[in-house]
Amino acid sequence: MLADLTAGSVEDAEKRRLTRPLAEVERAALAQTGARDALAALAPADVVRVIAEVKRASPSRGDLAAIPDPALQASLYEQGGASAISVLTEQRRFKGSLDDLTAVRERVSLPVLRKDFIATPYQVLEARAAGADLVLLIVAALEQPLLAELYALITELGMTPLVETHSADEVARAADLGARLIGVNARDLSTFELDRDLFGRLVEHIPADAIKVAESAVLTPEDVAHYRAAGADAVLIGEALVTGDPVATLKTFLEAGR
Repeated sequence: MLADLTAGSVEDAEKRRLTRPLAEVERAALAQTGARDALAALAPADVVRVIAEVKRASPSRGDLAAIPDPALQASLYEQGGASAISVLTEQRRFKGSLDDLTAVRERVSLPVLRKDFIATPYQVLEARAAGADLVLLIVAALEQPLLAELYALITELGMTPLVETHSADEVARAADLGARLIGVNARDLSTFELDRDLFGRLVEHIPADAIKVAESAVLTPEDVAHYRAAGADAVLIGEALVTGDPVATLKTFLEAGR
């Protein structure tokens, strides 16, 4: 499934490239104002940081919420106390777009993450051109030379890579890059099964100076407390926020993460 999702995202990017060539996207990326400081926004604090996600659908859950105005959704996240915003830009299974990201970035003052299946320099450049401050890199989807190339390009453009892992070996690969922001996804992207305890098993392998992000399986305040107790500096939350009152839910989750 991960390979299919990545291949689909790359194919869609190649279609966009036919109408917006690499040189044009690169000019737009370099013309952007400076990226917001995601490491400062997500730095360890006395309360867990929340990366709140704009997410209409997923392969595992199907349709979640229509979200006709992603910028409004993101502004509610900011009002509720989120530290960063994640925007799904994958269009086939998650029903997102780069237009969503641009709209969100213009509305909020928080760092904005492009969450997609990134595997080419073109996708990194179009992320910055759309205003992204962070870009997701999934270790399981990339061979180490390509992972390193994309990581370097993201940092050269002033953005922050969120390096997502699912095993001790993948954490080691992230650490080899010098990654400052390392996520552990409880969802196996091959089977889509969840393992909420995976973060707790892998956290000891994450370098002490890296910000530790728990991803997926965050549906209740108890889940937030569980991750916080295991050592998470931040949690990424999507489904629970798009299917309920985002402001009230965020406040409850933040209280649980103290």
